[in-house]
Amino acid sequence: MTSPRRHFVLLRPLLLVGAAALVLGGCSAEVSVGSDTPSVDQAEVETKISEELEAQVGQAPDAVACPGDLEGEVDETMRCVLTAGEDEVGVTVTVTDVDGTDVGFDIQVDDEVM
Repeated sequence: MTSPRRHFVLLRPLLLVGAAALVLGGCSAEVSVGSDTPSVDQAEVETKISEELEAQVGQAPDAVACPGDLEGEVDETMRCVLTAGEDEVGVTVTVTDVDGTDVGFDIQVDDEVM
């Protein structure tokens, strides 16, 4: 089992509740391989988004919801929603690389609340 890799990419800032600008980085995670295409578990993607927010601004969102597992194919995207107070903000997760069971992905938070 390989350990997760982490790389950071500067992303567009987002203002939440008129507070501080959020800048997120990329992540990578171990994946499950039950078919020809590896995937990152939904809960793992949600956790990584929350951890990156907390690492960048010192506070995790109230919740992160993704629609399912992230398929481990380069350029695969998935839309998630983070909740901070009463605001909901879209998040795009994009697979950047796949190396065996290690899937790298970038996290980009929308510029505006939904």
